[in-house]
Amino acid sequence: MVMAAQTIWTEATSLIVYYSFSFVGALIVLVVGYMLSGFLERSTYRGLGRFRGFDETLRKFFAKVVRYGALVLVGVTVLAQFGVQTTSIIAALGAVGLAIGLALQGTLQNIAAGIMLLVLRPFRVGEYINAGSVAGTIQEIGLFATELKTYDGLFVLAPNSELWNSPVTNYSRNPVRMNEIAIGIGYGDDIALALSIYADLAGKDERILQDPPINCFVSSLGDSAVIVSIRYWTKSPDWFSTKLDFTKAAKLAFDENGISIPFPQRDVHYIGESPSSKVPSKGRGTARQAGGSAR
Repeated sequence: MVMAAQTIWTEATSLIVYYSFSFVGALIVLVVGYMLSGFLERSTYRGLGRFRGFDETLRKFFAKVVRYGALVLVGVTVLAQFGVQTTSIIAALGAVGLAIGLALQGTLQNIAAGIMLLVLRPFRVGEYINAGSVAGTIQEIGLFATELKTYDGLFVLAPNSELWNSPVTNYSRNPVRMNEIAIGIGYGDDIALALSIYADLAGKDERILQDPPINCFVSSLGDSAVIVSIRYWTKSPDWFSTKLDFTKAAKLAFDENGISIPFPQRDVHYIGESPSSKVPSKGRGTARQAGGSAR
């Protein structure tokens, strides 16, 4: 009995000493790892801030990823201090991560798309875009979704994956934009006068740029009108107001100079007997008149 008790005590003492050192080592690893993870987070945040134009949301996101990645490594190291097989733990974490990834496939897709949007910058806050079925002014770009405001003041929250997978037309990105205005005038009106009115109005409007040059031309011959067009360039913020003002000024100038803007017209030709010659009788007469054609 004495020998057995001594053996148990010896083994217990060895275990206590062993696990005491393991506990102290694990505690040191936890403290140092926690401090190191915070240092890595701050360093990542400051380091990304040195890149000009790097998005604030991405800075915080990548800093948090570094921090929690370091904490996971610390946790695995602590478990290794107590003799736990970390290979199985890493495999379990991988399986859990895969399961979470499959469950949150749509959400992770939005996060990946949000990162790409923030890195590549197809649009920025304050710019007006059109992407598939979504159009509006960008209010905020998040990791999951993007907030937009439509031209009539409505709130739109679009998933980042939808914006990333659609062609984006940015109406505000380039500093200047071209506009084309086409107005139909009568076939008997003076085409040269209409084109000179275009050029005169464009020269008087300070919002219309002279370089690239203004182009006035006849774009097509319609059924009842000659289509005269003008192409000019303006600064992007002035595009819409210039279009409205120029269209109104062109209409007033055409009226003052006697240039008409005709209504759609159709010429109808009757083949055969005139419909007003007589009223047909029932039967064969009705069929004979119905057989006439109009074009």
